[in-house]
Amino acid sequence: MNSRIWLSSPHMGGNELSYIQEAFDTNWIAPLGPNVTGFEGDLKAFLNTQKEVAALASGTAAIHLGLILAGVTAGDEVICQSMTFSASANPILYQGATPIFVDSEPETWNMCPKHLEVAIKDSIAKGKKPKAIIPVHLYGMPAKMEEISAIATKYEIALIEDAAEALGSTYKGKNCGTFGEYAALSFNGNKIITTSGGGAIVCNDEEAKKKAVFLATQARDDAPHYQHSEIGYNYRMSNIVAGIGRGQMEVLSKHISLRRSMQAFYKDVFKNVAGVTVFEEPNDDYFSNHWLSCITIDPKEAGFTREDLRLALWEDNIESRPLWKPMHLQPIFEKYPYYGSNVCETLFENGLCLPSGSNLTTQEKERIAQVIAAFLG
Repeated sequence: MNSRIWLSSPHMGGNELSYIQEAFDTNWIAPLGPNVTGFEGDLKAFLNTQKEVAALASGTAAIHLGLILAGVTAGDEVICQSMTFSASANPILYQGATPIFVDSEPETWNMCPKHLEVAIKDSIAKGKKPKAIIPVHLYGMPAKMEEISAIATKYEIALIEDAAEALGSTYKGKNCGTFGEYAALSFNGNKIITTSGGGAIVCNDEEAKKKAVFLATQARDDAPHYQHSEIGYNYRMSNIVAGIGRGQMEVLSKHISLRRSMQAFYKDVFKNVAGVTVFEEPNDDYFSNHWLSCITIDPKEAGFTREDLRLALWEDNIESRPLWKPMHLQPIFEKYPYYGSNVCETLFENGLCLPSGSNLTTQEKERIAQVIAAFLG
C-alpha cells in the first residue's frame, strides 16, 4: 500500500532542538523559563498587538480561562458558533453555563451576525443577557468580525475569539486573535505551527494576563506556604514545549505561504469540475492562512457526494475528513438552544477537508491530483 498522506501533519523547521537543548542545558524544565517568555513575546510581535499573550497547555485552556476572566459562572449563558470543534464549546459546560448555538453564514462559514443578534435579543427578552460570545475563525477563514464586534459592543457582552485555526489570518489588515477581550490560539500537532500540544490566551492588558497565569498555575496565593483562595488549574505551558514553539515561529510565515499554495493547488485541480467549490476568501478584506483547504460538493450537479470522494482518497491511503459536525447536532449538545437555519448542517453534509500540510511533497501532491482525476473519470 502507498504511504499515508495525512490531512495536516507536524512540520518542523529544524531549529526547535536548539531551544530545547538550551532548556536542558540551563535546567529550565518547568512551566516557566526563557522559552516561555520568549515564545509569548514572539507571538505578541507576530500579532502586531499591544495586547498580552500567555502560553498555555492548550487552546481549550485558553477558552476556559477567557470565560472565567469574563465572569462566566454557573447558570450564565454563552453564545457559541455551532460549526466548530467541540473544544470551542466544552469550556462553557466546565463553568456550569448554558451554551446557545448560532448558525454559520455561507460566505465565511463562521458565526452569522444576524442570527447572533436574534439569539441575544431572545435571551434578553427571557430575562438573561448572555455573558460571552465565542466566534470561531474556521479553517483559518476570518469571521465577520466588524459586525460581530459591533454587536458585542452594542449589548456589552464579552467577546472571546477562538482563533485556534487562524494564526496568521487577518480581517481588514488586523490579525485574528486581536479583536476580542480574549482570544485562544492553538499549537496542537495538526495546526499551522505546533508545540506538540499547547495554546495561548491573548488578553487585553498585563493585569488580565497576570490573572490568567495565576489561574493557570493552580491559583497559588502570595504566601510562603501553599495557600489557595480560588480554584486554579494546571494550564501553563512548559519551557520545553515553548522551545518547540520558538523554533516554529521562525518558519510560521513560510508555513502560511505553503498552506495558501495548497489551496491554490486544489483550485487548479477542481477548476473545471461542475458542482465542486473550493473554499476561499469572499473578498480582499479577508486573508486566510488556509490552515485546511476545503471543498463543498453539490451532489446533484457533481454526480457524486463528499463521502464518495473521501472513500476514493482513503482507498489510496490519503486522509481527508468531513467538515466539523455542528455542535447542535452533537449528542452532548443537542438539548441546548440553537438559532439559525441549515447553513452549517448543509456544509457538514457536503463539505470535505483535503490534505493541506505545509510539508506535502511534489510527489504527494501529484498523487493526490492523480487519484482525484481517476475518481472523476
